Amino acid sequence: MSRRSILRGFAALVSLVLVAVLPGAATAAPAAPPPLPFVSQLDLSCYRTEGYKPPPITVTTRHLNPVLAGLPTETTRLGERQQLCVPVAKNGVVPPRGILDYVRWVDLSCYRIEGGAANFPLTLSHLNPVVQKLGIQDAHVTMLSPEQLCVPVAKNGVLPPPEILSFVRHIDLKCYALRVLGIPGQAFPLTLGHLNPVLADRPKVDVKVGNTRQLCVPVAKRGDEIPPVVLNTVQWLDLAKSDVTTSPSVVGPLTLKLTHLNPVLASLPSEQVTITEPAQLGLPVAKNGKIPPRE
Repeated sequence: MSRRSILRGFAALVSLVLVAVLPGAATAAPAAPPPLPFVSQLDLSCYRTEGYKPPPITVTTRHLNPVLAGLPTETTRLGERQQLCVPVAKNGVVPPRGILDYVRWVDLSCYRIEGGAANFPLTLSHLNPVVQKLGIQDAHVTMLSPEQLCVPVAKNGVLPPPEILSFVRHIDLKCYALRVLGIPGQAFPLTLGHLNPVLADRPKVDVKVGNTRQLCVPVAKRGDEIPPVVLNTVQWLDLAKSDVTTSPSVVGPLTLKLTHLNPVLASLPSEQVTITEPAQLGLPVAKNGKIPPRE
């Protein structure tokens, strides 16, 4: 083998290593799951993580979902980290293969933000089949002011495969306080099991889902160039976050290291976080009857 061939092979190997270990490195060609099959299967269990504030950084966000396209862009500063939200299955129903490959890698770190009141009336309809079978009624709400920006992270340096990373790194959700109109819905029980490999050994937990507190809607941060194939799916990702209660835990707290995945926040340092029991659950919803496309 010639020296030139050896050098070319070495360069190719280095490129693969960079893709595997660096969030900011080149990734595989963008790919994305279809909107409704992905969105309807994404449930996030959210843990309180107060106590850390990132270095000063300002972000400008714009809305992606067609229902909220008329709302203005906003510039805000990331405040204290408040939650880590991780993917879970409900009642033992695991997303189908192909969708699970993406869902299991959606970890979001949520930071306090402030912004103007939207005062936007909405009707929220559950999309996940498990919740639909429980007969949970539509909720009529008013979307108020933004409270959090949730951005993609990796846990303990375990990154998604390159083709999955090229999708999940563009998931940013802006979470708004809600005013629920009418009588709040009845609390309902669910059993949650972790989907991400880092948390696979954590036991299942029984929760009771209570009042809906926030609606988290998809946004893009200025400087993040979202590929069209990715945008076609992430623009439909709406999660209604509700309070949950649990029985006393039989396992101890878990400490994790978080690394930012989105290119706009790549300069932020890694963070340490300790989680115990979930405080909220994000469930996929549609707004005003606008169901995500199947393809």
